[in-house]
Amino acid sequence: MKTFSELGVAPNLIKGLLELGIETPTRVQEESIPFLLENGGDFIAQAQTGTGKTAAFGLPLLQLLNPKSKEIQAVVVSPTRELAKQIGKQLFRYTKHFDKVFTEVLCGGEDMERQVSALQRPTHIVVVTPGRLLDLLKRKALDLASVKFLVLDEADEMLSMGFKKELQKIFAHTRSRKSTWLFSATFPDEIRALIKDCMAGQPHSVKIDKSHVVNRDITHRYIICAKDERTDAVTDFLRRQGGDRGIIFCRTRAGAIQLSKQLTTRGFAVDVIHGDLLQKERDKVMRAFKNEKVQILIATDVAARGIDVDSLAFVIHHQLPEQVEYYTHRSGRTARAGKKGLSIAFVEPRERTKITKLEQELGVSFVETR
Repeated sequence: MKTFSELGVAPNLIKGLLELGIETPTRVQEESIPFLLENGGDFIAQAQTGTGKTAAFGLPLLQLLNPKSKEIQAVVVSPTRELAKQIGKQLFRYTKHFDKVFTEVLCGGEDMERQVSALQRPTHIVVVTPGRLLDLLKRKALDLASVKFLVLDEADEMLSMGFKKELQKIFAHTRSRKSTWLFSATFPDEIRALIKDCMAGQPHSVKIDKSHVVNRDITHRYIICAKDERTDAVTDFLRRQGGDRGIIFCRTRAGAIQLSKQLTTRGFAVDVIHGDLLQKERDKVMRAFKNEKVQILIATDVAARGIDVDSLAFVIHHQLPEQVEYYTHRSGRTARAGKKGLSIAFVEPRERTKITKLEQELGVSFVETR
């Protein structure tokens, strides 16, 4: 296991990481940072959410940029507004003791005039959602002529959300770039075509296998219960948690809404977030949760992309997800910044084999509890 210093990370950045409780590099950071710092060329990484990708590309970016220049030198493209804000916040935190590198987060649902005005200040990195970036380019509100680095985070998610044309336009607007860094959990044919179109030759690639993606500070448990007993079992668990806060994941929008109603009638301070909410409604829910007016957030998998809330004690899987990646993404909402956390699944007797499969694929141990 290497240290951040051995990977080539600057001492003043390491100081910021330590204050955030980040002491040991994750596998994706170990594999990415030295190459990006020394070579900086085209790069692709297959890694799930929750593996430390932001630091894997963020720390090299911060070191490679020229803080004395006032030009935009890097563009980080993210599929969702929440994830873009999370990346921007992390980059800001890393630079507490480092050179002043200015990052601007530009995403839909925010006041465009405020963003246009903010871009008048020196800006080194823009973290963007695809649609808002193109809107600002149309208005000639930002200039990408000096961009050296283009980072695509969760590229497969962007394509599944229908952003293919927007990404192609972004490539066209950043032709002067020195390199493209692409991070993706999966590599369907569309991603391979994207790599062929936007990268020259054979990019350096790394693949982080699933046994290295789970945060070791998370305890994994499961409770066996019949389908019609599940809400009672979840209620019992929540009552034992006192004032601790967490997220409950449901597979469907209808299931999330129904559970929210059931828990509200039982006296819990809950709210629900799902894909059909308008951005304004979504923001209101997230604000209440972050300000601790809501103790429990109930979410669907897609709606929860990019949620970053400190000090969540637990994650509940009301039903296990269909995909292993989603289990990693869900459980990664707890045990942030060096803290401990609990991931607990409520499963029917016939689903016990799914627990065994998760143990084998992720290299973790589940403990049955009551």
